Amino acid sequence: MIKRRAYNGAVHLNGSVMANEFRTLHSHSAEYFGDTRDHWWNLDFLELIGKRLSFDRTQDVLDVGSGIGHWGQLLANVIPSSARVQGVDRDPLWVEKAAARAAARGLADRFTYQVAVAEKLPFTDASFDLVTCQTVLIHTPDPGAVVDEMIRVARPGGLILAAEPNNIARALMFDSVSFHDPVDDILARVRLQIICERGKAALGEGNNSIGDLIPGLFAERDLINICVYLNDKADSLLPPYDTPAQRATLEERVDFKHRDFWIWSREDTHRFFLAGGGREGEFDALWLVAIDGDDKFDEAIADRTYAGAGASIGYIVAGRKPEPHTA
Repeated sequence: MIKRRAYNGAVHLNGSVMANEFRTLHSHSAEYFGDTRDHWWNLDFLELIGKRLSFDRTQDVLDVGSGIGHWGQLLANVIPSSARVQGVDRDPLWVEKAAARAAARGLADRFTYQVAVAEKLPFTDASFDLVTCQTVLIHTPDPGAVVDEMIRVARPGGLILAAEPNNIARALMFDSVSFHDPVDDILARVRLQIICERGKAALGEGNNSIGDLIPGLFAERDLINICVYLNDKADSLLPPYDTPAQRATLEERVDFKHRDFWIWSREDTHRFFLAGGGREGEFDALWLVAIDGDDKFDEAIADRTYAGAGASIGYIVAGRKPEPHTA
């Protein structure tokens, strides 16, 4: 049993189960499969997207790179109750966890999961009404190849939908702790993140801000009725920090600091930095700037003076596979 603990003067959520039980595993994206992921979207926003994109016509759904099932199972709230969802992920552990999560939510009769890679989907052409992914293309060396496969398995007239971010934007979004930081420190954080994102892409591990490019990938492949929406959810953090979403965010922040974790681990950040053209001699200084605000954040939380709007840039990009022309 994990007990409640004090951390730098502030008591954070630590119930019988950590907010992210997977956080120390080596499986892909394990750091981001915790409770915070349940709060990425406003349900009424997804209902609006469903109306705009005619989710009511959907019966067969493919969730590509499904992880432990967060995205597809969230969509269960806005697609017909008769719709069936197939999820695929390259990691057998996540497939197992996704199936268990679906069963725990009473979705086992509609949701099934199997091991597969996004670049080679094990389905025949024209199998699904809706083919979707969330934060998957940011991890792929060739996002165009994944989009090609998503289009292939979609039926004519079917919907291709990708939820992907621009993560670099977060480097220029501020809170009550960072708003008055020296310009050089702000630019140092931006420099570190851009170089690391470029390095991650150069290593074939994906582009963390690929969301900006998804509409162009759809257009190049002659999808029609392409539309782009911005997620309206902000991860605001305001006193008394007592909503489920805010408690999950604080738990995550505590755990990241405890393990010297930024966006990535220090080891991965260093690896991405060098691959992106960064100089070995400047890494330590940039890393210290990147994590410098942690103590100030903890103090402000303990004093209940911290306030952050929590904005981010997350896109929903959708397009339809053209119907074949008839003579």
